[in-house]
Amino acid sequence: MQKKIENIRKEFLERLNQTFTSQEVENLRIKYLGRKGKLTQLLKEIKNIPFKKRPLVGSLINNLKKEIIKAIGQMSVSLNKQGNEKEKDITLPGVFSPLGSLHPLTQIINQIEDIFKKLNFRIVDGPEIEDEYHNFEALNIPLNHPSRDAFDTFYLATQETENRKQKTENQNEMKVRKLLLRSQTSPVQIRIMEKEKPPLRIISSGKVYRPDATDASHSFMFHQVEGFMVDKNVSFANLKGILSVFIKEMFGKEINMRFRPHYFPFTEPSAEVDISCILCRGKGCSVCGNKGWLEILGAGMINPQVFERVGYDSDKVSGFAFGLGVERIAMLKFNIQDIRLFFENDIRFLKQF
Repeated sequence: MQKKIENIRKEFLERLNQTFTSQEVENLRIKYLGRKGKLTQLLKEIKNIPFKKRPLVGSLINNLKKEIIKAIGQMSVSLNKQGNEKEKDITLPGVFSPLGSLHPLTQIINQIEDIFKKLNFRIVDGPEIEDEYHNFEALNIPLNHPSRDAFDTFYLATQETENRKQKTENQNEMKVRKLLLRSQTSPVQIRIMEKEKPPLRIISSGKVYRPDATDASHSFMFHQVEGFMVDKNVSFANLKGILSVFIKEMFGKEINMRFRPHYFPFTEPSAEVDISCILCRGKGCSVCGNKGWLEILGAGMINPQVFERVGYDSDKVSGFAFGLGVERIAMLKFNIQDIRLFFENDIRFLKQF
């Protein structure tokens, strides 16, 4: 065994003298010190020699291991001094590392939130996994509404069970609610009003999910911004004033705005808001369908039925709510014709922003 150890020592020194690169030094280290290296195999053979000779052999192997470690370390230092002096010269220019940038959708969300923060709105978040109550019922969306169909909502396999005490009977009622991926950011409105009392000025942005077929203008996942304000004597004029400031800050002071009557279950009266086409300035083009107007968001006064769900007295407080699609805003701002570009992670596209 002693002769075998000495032979490994001589072999190592010969190979070390033929080593000229850092990679070769690393290969040498693995060959002799690695998990399957020659010294590891020697240590495994100790059990096969007489018990009295084991301490001596073990000591010789450990000494050889220390010698090899020291020799490899010295060789590494020597190679660094000889071959890498240029790399260690701190006076040379640094290596350029390209910096990333914010995704265009993130930029738009930040811009929207900054505008509303100036108007004293508070930024809040809400869960992306919702229950039917907060996503539909509390927003005055009835059970037979088309949006609650499985073809229009991503329902999850799990359910949420809630214990509720009936007002008229002293017994517990077990109510099972389906869980789903939220189809809008409006549930944040309900969750905040359940916990807090007016006055409220809230903005919430985030992902929403609908099982739409993906094409140039639709995606099964996209981003929305929900905003609402609740206080005494809030009117439609307040809604128009807030949205007017937002639109002019976002698109420029020359942009015009109009309200069209519409229907949303959770607002009454409701409206869709259009802006004059930012490309043709209202003259008519292919983007606006030669109408000169682009639909930008939905809004309205919060329905008294919604206030009843959260325990507000609709005779004492009023409020408005609005929602807009972030991708819609980004496509208009950046003149992008295909929504899929936002999610393909093509560096050539992202570098433009």
